[in-house]
Amino acid sequence: MRVLQHINDEIRGWSRNIQLFFLASILYQIGNGMFSVLYNLYIQGLGYNDTMNGQIVSIQSLATAIMFVPIGLCGDLFSRKRLLITGALFSGIFLIGRSFDYSATGLIWFAVFSGLFAGVFQVLAIPYLAENVKKSQRLKMFSYYSSLVLASQVLGSLGGGVFADLLHTAGLAKVTGLQTVLFVGGAATLAAFIPLLFVTEGKAAPQTTTPAQPVLQPEADPKENSTNTPSTNDLITKKKDSRLIGQFVVTQLLIGLGSGLVVPYLNLYFTNRFSVSLSGMSLLIALGQIMTIVSMLIGPTLAAKVGSVRAVVIFQVMSLPFLLLTGFTNLLFIASVSFLFRQALMNAANPIHSAILVDRISDKRRGIANSLMQTSFMIGWATMGPVQSYLVTTYGTYWGYAITFSITGCLYVISSLMYFVMFKEPKPSATALAQES
Repeated sequence: MRVLQHINDEIRGWSRNIQLFFLASILYQIGNGMFSVLYNLYIQGLGYNDTMNGQIVSIQSLATAIMFVPIGLCGDLFSRKRLLITGALFSGIFLIGRSFDYSATGLIWFAVFSGLFAGVFQVLAIPYLAENVKKSQRLKMFSYYSSLVLASQVLGSLGGGVFADLLHTAGLAKVTGLQTVLFVGGAATLAAFIPLLFVTEGKAAPQTTTPAQPVLQPEADPKENSTNTPSTNDLITKKKDSRLIGQFVVTQLLIGLGSGLVVPYLNLYFTNRFSVSLSGMSLLIALGQIMTIVSMLIGPTLAAKVGSVRAVVIFQVMSLPFLLLTGFTNLLFIASVSFLFRQALMNAANPIHSAILVDRISDKRRGIANSLMQTSFMIGWATMGPVQSYLVTTYGTYWGYAITFSITGCLYVISSLMYFVMFKEPKPSATALAQES
């Protein structure tokens, strides 16, 4: 009860904009949670093979990646509120359309259209939160948001799988049951635009002064600062932003390439290799998301002790043994446990990574920085779909998945090493001593 009371007090302390945005995110992610778990199975139920699933994932990911940069630019220049409303509205409409289409052409076109609007929340969520909370609250708020996203996806994925099984038990055909659940998911996503209508425009005062500026120019010589004009300072900041954005993009591209080989097909992995039921598979994925929520909430504590960059690398490296164990085991229990730990550890770094991004990039370029990162990640998903389907169809459900999981592990190692080298930081204790002196 004390925990619930603390959570209630915490939520009451948020601004109205944050509360409404979180409500919209809950609805949006519940719908997407249903689709992420069941849509591949719906395609399979229609009689299409794994190649079709790979094509749809790749095409949707490519369409989303194409829109990331325009969304980021528009978010920096225009109204993020209107963009979020548009994204929720059209995402819901096209998801509903996807739940009733049978033809290969229609499935592909709906994947394209829904992909075009799927990136709005991905790109604008972090910049929107950053401009509505104080700098000191960002890491905590990003952790809350990431946890909320996953909790909502738990409700969608677990509820969707159980609901589909119940409909099938009640006498509905498998495809009809999946269609019904997918329609409900699309409707939930569509309803996300309603809370956003009541969000007020305007940026929070702490962000108008660009608090990240002192961090962006710590090495500047005082004599040079006295002679620099505002335009010169802006040019220095722009160059530094560009370099940092390029580094973020490279590391995120490697993560996207690895993730694109595994994550979109985890439901097929469990159903193909172990013949897990819809309810069992949905429960397993939901448990993975619940463990991720817990790890995300303890992430800020680890970041405070070892530094944000080290925390990201530690989480990612610790997930690797569990990733490989999942790919090579033939035992459902071991696959399930290792999957849960890999899911929790790898995703726990996401809110810390977002905090590093917004702290090191100036306010006016956060939208484009986040969009370029999301673009590089989705390019990985878009390009790896055919590779994954080729490996699984060629080498079977054991060696095909074992190879893809191994390649993913190698890419994660390279990305973690590059991340540590490019964004290395002094230990928190050293920083504190420097500030005291």
